[in-house]
Amino acid sequence: MTIAAEHSMLNPVSIFMEADIVVQAIMVGLAIASIWSWAVIISKAISFSALNRQANAFEDAVGSGRSLEEIAAQAGPNPVHPLPRMLVIALSDWREARTRGLTSEAQGGLLMARIDRALDSLIAREGQRVENGLGVLSVVATSSPFIGLFGTVWGIMNAFGAIAGAGNTNLTTVAPAISEALFATAIGLFAAIPAYIAYNKFSIDAGKFTGRLESFADDLQAAVARRLSSGPAADSRREV
Repeated sequence: MTIAAEHSMLNPVSIFMEADIVVQAIMVGLAIASIWSWAVIISKAISFSALNRQANAFEDAVGSGRSLEEIAAQAGPNPVHPLPRMLVIALSDWREARTRGLTSEAQGGLLMARIDRALDSLIAREGQRVENGLGVLSVVATSSPFIGLFGTVWGIMNAFGAIAGAGNTNLTTVAPAISEALFATAIGLFAAIPAYIAYNKFSIDAGKFTGRLESFADDLQAAVARRLSSGPAADSRREV
């Protein structure tokens, strides 16, 4: 085998161009899956970074000693981030109930139940939203190695066909088919490994963020409960 032939066998472009049409289709599909998964990875990394950065800033504001009403007013009536939106929802229900008059313990219980349902609904929606895209990573991580393996099997079949056609097992005869088979496996792993790592990382991040929302919801409900027990005088105090 000449040096030029050996170099061609190690050149990914040459391997692709000389591969069987089925193996080429597999390689293209895996490359598209890899690009798609990397797009999701970059998008989720940016998204989680922004969510946590804004959550840190909001929690710092809540812990600064300012009243919850002031923080909610600064966030606006329709905040994008779920933490200030939870605060706005809880205070809105509280103000509505106070306007109507909390004349009994039963009414206070109904207020707490309404706030609890609203916060739970918001947490469920946000949990689904932060998990968007993870299904793509899961599919790429689990299916890419098997798709690459199919390309490997097809390439090995081509190698046996070349042996049968040439009537010998010379390396020159089987090397192209073996190269394309192993290259298909490599592309499958190249697509699967980053997707698998990212899927696990972002699943953990999504769980942590949902837990963060649930903890804040518990704090908000405790704050409203203290206001119910303390009466109107506690309305403007910092309770979380």
